[in-house]
Amino acid sequence: MDISSLPLRNLQKECARVLCVMQATSHELVKYNKESYHNSQNWYITVIQSYVDQYGDLPSKVGPAKDVKLFLDV
Repeated sequence: MDISSLPLRNLQKECARVLCVMQATSHELVKYNKESYHNSQNWYITVIQSYVDQYGDLPSKVGPAKDVKLFLDV
């Protein structure tokens, strides 16, 4: 799955779903910061990729994040 080909807004929404269901501790977030220093798009991709590695597909499709309703999607 090529997450980097998703439009920016989709990256932001998928990443938001992941952040809603993960333990967003400083330790977790630092892990992503190290992999994508000063590049927000790479940060989104890194967060989403870690979710895909764990659950097998995008957050909007599988796992606990699929049930997250974003404010703008309601």
